[in-house]
Amino acid sequence: MAPTGIISLILIVITSIVSYKGFYNRAFFARYEFEVEKILLYRDYKRIVTSGFLHINWTHLIFNMLSLYFVSGVVEITLGTAGFLTIYFGSLIGGHLLSLFIHRNQGDYSAVGASGAVFGVLFASVALYPTMGIGMFFIPISIPSWLFALVFVLFSIYGIRSKRNNVGHDAHLGGALIGMLLALIMRPQSFIQNYTIILIILVPTIVFLYIIITRPHALLVDNLFFRRHQDATIDHRYNIERADQQQEVDRILDKISKKGMKSLTAKEKETLKSYSKKVR
Repeated sequence: MAPTGIISLILIVITSIVSYKGFYNRAFFARYEFEVEKILLYRDYKRIVTSGFLHINWTHLIFNMLSLYFVSGVVEITLGTAGFLTIYFGSLIGGHLLSLFIHRNQGDYSAVGASGAVFGVLFASVALYPTMGIGMFFIPISIPSWLFALVFVLFSIYGIRSKRNNVGHDAHLGGALIGMLLALIMRPQSFIQNYTIILIILVPTIVFLYIIITRPHALLVDNLFFRRHQDATIDHRYNIERADQQQEVDRILDKISKKGMKSLTAKEKETLKSYSKKVR
């Protein structure tokens, strides 16, 4: 494992601080999360980047930051600070743009997390060193990075199509693709030396993206798991809580329209006050 560069450590520190604030300040969290309606309707484009510095909980944050810590060194050392930052933020934006495209008709779709950027850095390292070994957390064996990347791509395609698990596969796959392409643009000799392996990874990704762009109905699914869990992704499980809150606010507003403000309890007034601050 290459030593982690200083820029990677700075990103880890900043992301941890911002995420920590988001854990305990719901208004702050809501202001910077990725949300389709806010981006497309209100043109709040900053959310495409700021959401990458927020996480749902400590587990989500620690997993992403540990992953970045372990995979960033080889990319930062090989491509330098500018190259690394280009890949990190390019992958973050690319992952969220793919997610925005796939969920463009779901205005309330929300997500947070640095996963797209992290997988972009990982796939950049695969593009640069496809035979390098990659190990999984707490498992004392490693596999060639190209094989890990291929399995990841196929699993992500399956996850996007079937929606059978609790992972934001679209942002992951989009970030991974952008990270690999940017690394190859910066170091074209890597493609010349390893074009067979790289094409094995890129071709199914590009074909899948072509299909969902030209035939978006291919993403339509109807399975029992999706019907039961369509709101429960790892990056935005808080949507369930938010939907419940919205239902409560609607009930309070209906009560006001029928009986007036004086009919509200202290708890109902506090709920309404909290909600009004969040949507400003």
